[in-house]
Amino acid sequence: MPIADISGGGRVAFYDFDGTLVSGNVVTRYAWIAKRHPSRAQALWRYGLAVLGVPIWLALDAVSRRLFNVAFFRLYRGLREDWLRAQAPALFEAQIRGEQFKFAKDRVALDRAAGYRTVLVTGGIDLEMQPAAEYFGFDDLLANRLEFRDGVATGEILPPLLAGEAKAAALRDYATARGMDMSASCAYSDSGSDLPMLCVVGNPVATNPDSRLRKEARARGWAILDLNHSSEPVLAPGQSPAPGT
Repeated sequence: MPIADISGGGRVAFYDFDGTLVSGNVVTRYAWIAKRHPSRAQALWRYGLAVLGVPIWLALDAVSRRLFNVAFFRLYRGLREDWLRAQAPALFEAQIRGEQFKFAKDRVALDRAAGYRTVLVTGGIDLEMQPAAEYFGFDDLLANRLEFRDGVATGEILPPLLAGEAKAAALRDYATARGMDMSASCAYSDSGSDLPMLCVVGNPVATNPDSRLRKEARARGWAILDLNHSSEPVLAPGQSPAPGT
């Protein structure tokens, strides 16, 4: 999504995607892509690698989200860029639209109405995430980008690889380039792996949090939000709402 050249000390609402706004993930999306490969043999082989590798993907993710991304996105090696882009609209309809949490789109709309610039920050692939970013009404999209040579994916991610500290750095860079106020900005994520991202804003919101993040949120006095039941975060005792919310 094109990034507008804006400035003026505004506020940003940064959103993670998988587990935060939708229940799906990069593995289920790739498996769907794999099954649609025009070569039946390739489709079976690629789908099998994705599914049989689930225990490996879970183990890698438990160790490091960055390590998981480096290993997992190698599955895209050999796929054509034009073909992948052509699958994006159908992928959204089949694997994303129906997996959104009940109040996910409402929450993004509330932040936009409160004057936040809304940004989707995801470890997913940009060409797959573009339809979702447009559907949810995000102003900008920050996502991982596959490397292509002669129109074919190499299986590598172009730097920066958005995970952990690099994801947090992307938020800081975005805000700095536009003169945005990070202390007045907010961020939403479901995962303990996104603690760096949540820590760089003044108003972090643990959203559908996993056990690690829920524990950290309670200890730090962060707001907690369950987008299956409400579009409004539950504030910790003594916590004030973010300005404009």
